[in-house]
Amino acid sequence: MVNETETLPTDTCAVVADIGGTNARFCRINLTTFELDRVQVFACADYPTLTDVMTAYSREQDVPLEHVAIAIACPVDSDEINMTNHHWQFSIRGVRKSMGLKTFKVLNDFAAAAMSIVTLQPHELKQIGGGKITPKAPKAVLGAGTGLGVGHLITMPDGSVMPLPGEGGHVDWAPTNEKEWAIHRFIHNRVGRVSAERVLSGPGLETLYLALADYHGRNVVPLSAAKIGQRALSGIDTLALETVNQFFASLGSFAGNLALNLNTYGGVYIAGGVVPKLMQLMATSNFRARFEHKGRFCQVAEAIPCFVITAEHAGLRGVGQYLKQSLQQSK
Repeated sequence: MVNETETLPTDTCAVVADIGGTNARFCRINLTTFELDRVQVFACADYPTLTDVMTAYSREQDVPLEHVAIAIACPVDSDEINMTNHHWQFSIRGVRKSMGLKTFKVLNDFAAAAMSIVTLQPHELKQIGGGKITPKAPKAVLGAGTGLGVGHLITMPDGSVMPLPGEGGHVDWAPTNEKEWAIHRFIHNRVGRVSAERVLSGPGLETLYLALADYHGRNVVPLSAAKIGQRALSGIDTLALETVNQFFASLGSFAGNLALNLNTYGGVYIAGGVVPKLMQLMATSNFRARFEHKGRFCQVAEAIPCFVITAEHAGLRGVGQYLKQSLQQSK
């Protein structure tokens, strides 16, 4: 994470944003009460640059931009930011200077997703198998949307938490049976290397639909991820239902791998735009079976709970939590 270091006064409001490849969500946060208001969602494609959408938010919500923190869907390891699934590029210092900001902080979107975990209430989480969490144990978070985001969260000795952002969505996708090898070949013939994101994302769901049609020797019209989900939920399209079930099976294997990486007895948390919309089908899928199918380490996987985050604007809350914690540490 790269951040400007100027301390924010605790008696002011800040603007926070969660910026993905498709949408940019902005809101104002009260740094004393931690309340969110003036939430507005913008389509990234409608704005040439980040500063254009920041200016639009300020103008439309009549909110001055002084102290701003954003989470963004790409690596944040230098001053130069290049989004993975969108064309925006910018310099952190350049934006701060050109916008006249007193403070500008930038973190990876799944660092923010990880930070949001500590703000969630029990009713904002839907548990999918496993036992009870170990509160101070490592946690993992993943989310399928425009891409596949991955992060972890660890608790420090002083009780604060540290997000561990990464690019785990771009690891190799590992087929586990004959059908999945056929899917792998289909995708490989189209794009070359097959990453997990090629399967576990909104565009991945669309590709899975075509790959499974090819596997069954069927000719189909390409469908959007939203349409595939709708048709699967309604039961009118068996191929769409098979596609969603395959998505959840592969998601379970991937989530189980994350669980083993850091022994995440604090839980594995699923965010993103795809899964919450298909929750009805998740319980009857092979998600949990594939999560636990880890050979000699199946007992470890069986004990680790999974949760789907159902809270609205969790990413924004994560940015706010990061900002709040950084303020406390700067005192």
